[in-house]
Amino acid sequence: KNHFTVGITDDVTFTSLPVEHIDATPEGIRRFKFWGLGGDGTVGANKDAIKIIGDNTDLYAQGYFAYDSKKSGGVTVSHLRFGNVPITSTYLIDVADYVACHNPSYVDKYDVLASIREGGTFVLNSPWDIEEMDRRLPGHMKRTIARKHLEFYNIDAVSIAQEVGLGGRINMIMQTVFFKLAQVLPVDEAVGLLKDAIVKTYGKKGDEIVSMNQRAVDLALERLERVEYPGEWADAPVEEPEGDSERPEFVRKVADVMNRQEGDALPVSAFTPGGFFPPATTRYEKRGIAINVPEWQPDLCIQCNQCAFVCPHAVIRPYLVTEEEADAAPEGFVGIKAVGPGTEGMLFRIQISPLDCTGCGNCADICPAPKAKALVMRPLDTQTEMQVPLHDYLSRIPVRTSGMGKYTIKGSQFRQPLLEFSGACAGCGETPYVKLITQLFGDRMIIANATGCSSIWGGSAPAVPWAVNEKGHGPAWANSLFEDNAEYGFGMFLGTMQRRLRLADLVRRALEEGVLPDLAVAFREWLDAFSDGDRSKDLSARIIDLMEGMDRRGTLAEIWESRDLLTKPSIWIIGGDGWAYDIGYGGLDHVIA
Repeated sequence: KNHFTVGITDDVTFTSLPVEHIDATPEGIRRFKFWGLGGDGTVGANKDAIKIIGDNTDLYAQGYFAYDSKKSGGVTVSHLRFGNVPITSTYLIDVADYVACHNPSYVDKYDVLASIREGGTFVLNSPWDIEEMDRRLPGHMKRTIARKHLEFYNIDAVSIAQEVGLGGRINMIMQTVFFKLAQVLPVDEAVGLLKDAIVKTYGKKGDEIVSMNQRAVDLALERLERVEYPGEWADAPVEEPEGDSERPEFVRKVADVMNRQEGDALPVSAFTPGGFFPPATTRYEKRGIAINVPEWQPDLCIQCNQCAFVCPHAVIRPYLVTEEEADAAPEGFVGIKAVGPGTEGMLFRIQISPLDCTGCGNCADICPAPKAKALVMRPLDTQTEMQVPLHDYLSRIPVRTSGMGKYTIKGSQFRQPLLEFSGACAGCGETPYVKLITQLFGDRMIIANATGCSSIWGGSAPAVPWAVNEKGHGPAWANSLFEDNAEYGFGMFLGTMQRRLRLADLVRRALEEGVLPDLAVAFREWLDAFSDGDRSKDLSARIIDLMEGMDRRGTLAEIWESRDLLTKPSIWIIGGDGWAYDIGYGGLDHVIA
């Protein structure tokens, strides 16, 4: 067949050919695959393992590290190969001898065992015993474990790390498990080399840090357990995924598949013809990656909204709730009497979205409540059952901004954030500012974004954190090169200004030609408010309502065609310090001048 493609499923022009799976790995090469969480140390530990094995054996070594776009807190997959012959495999591991899953939440999210060979080794980091595993592991995973006769091991690495004082850093524990089970080096020799590497890596940080890591190695060897699973797992029932009609088609057919790390299987027909990705899709991810999330203590809260102000992911929000809405709320709803102008008869509540939280603790840290913190960090598992339904319910009630000033910390936070649940790091310092800007100007924002961190948390496939309000209005976002973003945004500003000046000329001409009295009043007020964002937005809605059913010809037809410019756009140039202070400084200096 001429004009064919491989590697995709082209069900639109039908040019693709199916490819038979071939395991081309030479004899003598062993393959290891590690599923980690960005920031948990898995990638660094695997790089250390390559150095240790490469420096202390005659084996050839290869490592490749695949990351998603979620900064820290995203999925990482490490692909390691060791062998006594040169390694020339320039592709990801598709048949693994050893698979380690370093985060227990992954068992429900990804098919981590899809590539494991018959009789391979599977290591899980979890706090579960066999009875709990029988409840927690999905049916397809239990089938793979039993049908492929895997050697299955479990270790509670998080409890070991916390016991020795390492917090959530489980890398040294899981690296020890790897050396014990992989048998690439004799265990005693590997442990000695690991402890030497700890001294070399952490020696400058003091004896206590060295001691904690070396203690973690010893406890990992002691507490690694082989799981004796029942033979009935081979026929474990496989759960059908629950349908959710409220999830948009794009999310179900594209985003969910990509988030399961199965995007390679998507056919061409799944995508929109223009390659467009809809906004406000991060709200459907519900990653649930936090260990601890905030719990609101209503009796201690002073209603300052500072917690919402500093939240990098728009996870924590204040709500004003009517008595009727409170009565209809899910079980567990608690509100307190709202304080402030325009809140009479309302209840106030701080609500958390636990499955979108990254557990940074910024909200609890900033809380200024005088008696004790009104936010306390609690384990995620203790919060989801009650808080998820409450968040779903409150996110559907009308947004009430009260009579408090829009440009105050408290007043701004009652407004809907139009940047939500991004892939930024836990505790990110950038996104709270940008989120605040969207609360103030988001429904009329145009953003020129410099390539860098803000394009990773703001514009990565498949989920888009830029959201829209109930009218479908939200930030329009476009990404430039790194070095020309100031010029890019300035061009947007100049082009938009020229188009609006032309619109103003059309409005003046229409007034000279004569229009209905109500429209004439609205046009004159709009000309007076031409440079006022909030007033022009209100007048835009009024003018569009007046013109909606009108016979629009000539000048009025031209005005109608440009009605999106009746509201003054709020144009922003956004980028990191590498752009602003270094490579893009010349352009930024020019634009500011």
